[in-house]
Parts: sequence; C-alpha cells; structure tokens
Amino acid sequence: QVQLEESGGGLVQPGGSLRLSCVASGRSLFNSMGWFRQAPGKEREFVSANRRGGGTTLYATSVKGRFTMSRDNAKNIMYLQMNSLKTEDTGVYYCAADEGSFIASTIRDERRYSYWGQGAQVTVSS
Repeated sequence: QVQLEESGGGLVQPGGSLRLSCVASGRSLFNSMGWFRQAPGKEREFVSANRRGGGTTLYATSVKGRFTMSRDNAKNIMYLQMNSLKTEDTGVYYCAADEGSFIASTIRDERRYSYWGQGAQVTVSS
C-alpha cells in the first residue's frame, strides 16, 4: 500500500523559513513527485514538481526564487525548502507522487498524480 506522509509544517512569521518533508512508502520508484497547496477558500494549486533522473524542477511563478524542491530518490523522500515566506503562502501543502514520468506540460496537473499525502498546514502570520 502506497503512503505519503508530510511533516514540517507550522506557524512562521513573514520572512521566515520552513522545510517540508514527504516520505513515500509502498513503492520503490516514483518517477514524478510534486508539491501542491490549498489556501483557505481556494482551489488546490501547483507549487513544484520534477521527474526522477533529470529534467528541470518546475515551480509556480509565485514561489520561484523562494522555494526549493529536492529529492532523495534512494530513500523516497522529497523536501520543500520555503524561504522568505509571505502571508499568501498560508495553506495546506500536499505532496503527490506517481510512477508515471510526466512531461513539463502535464507535471503541473494534479489529476495526473495517483498518490497523495494527508497535507501539512503552513501558516504565515505575524
């Protein structure tokens, strides 16, 4: 059974940093992994994603230059380092994974992902 488990959320002041982790289990290979988030009263949106083994990590315009996604493929762990946090970054952050290797035009589409974590709350507030 595939499970994704996020950790590292919390409350932080504007300008602060947090690092989210996502541990994936139940499969030895997830080609595509990504982060999505859902702000209060809004639909879930793409944050970052990449394919195992190469290619560019893609970021939403709103987080580019502030967030960094990384993966430890040997351990099936994914990270999201979030710096210079803003109040508009507040929301529930979800990690997602799939065995498929998605191209750039589809890796942002949440409907492509088969597996999801339960979400981690990130609150940016003074």
